[in-house]
Amino acid sequence: MYKKRIKRCLDFGIALIVLILAAPFLIIILCLLIAVNNGRPFFTQLRPGLNEHIFRLYKFKTMSDKVDKTGKLLSDAKRLTPVGKFLRKTSLDELPQLINVLKGDMSLIGPRPLLIEYLSYYKSEEKVRHEIRPGITGWAQVNGRNASNWNDRLAADIYYYRNLSFKLDATIIYETIKSVLSGKDIIIDPNSSMDPLNIERRKSIGKEASG
Repeated sequence: MYKKRIKRCLDFGIALIVLILAAPFLIIILCLLIAVNNGRPFFTQLRPGLNEHIFRLYKFKTMSDKVDKTGKLLSDAKRLTPVGKFLRKTSLDELPQLINVLKGDMSLIGPRPLLIEYLSYYKSEEKVRHEIRPGITGWAQVNGRNASNWNDRLAADIYYYRNLSFKLDATIIYETIKSVLSGKDIIIDPNSSMDPLNIERRKSIGKEASG
């Protein structure tokens, strides 16, 4: 009952309340981002969600569109704006995903919606992550967040799928609040992130083949 009905009702109600209460603060963030990003406050990207249905994910834009002399985008680290750095540090860049929650694309809690190109690189047991709605936060995020390796992150998604309950969701919400307030495991520098899943899995296949 919780998984099929109550969870979705809670998602919608909480997301709506948070958006209403945070509206004045969100307007301030929007104004700042419009000023520093030439009128483009949002970052959007297509991601796979429930049953691998593709949806458009919304986040606050933390990087500028600055390019070099050849017209090529500068590195992520050079494009990260001061406002964007603050938003990442406080996880406020994730707030527009509440719109995705209202639309039914996402849940407050679930596996993070990753890139479309990762779909063909999941192991068979990892594909269950798409049998539930992706979340703004999740079991993987409160157990290492960006500091975890891919195998651990995806194993955490499997654990969440198999043990989904109100008690587990309440635990994740509590741990998420603690993590955000402490800044624990939040990686701000784009250059410090790990390899994309598709590259990591290709490397793994290459090592197995050469071995």
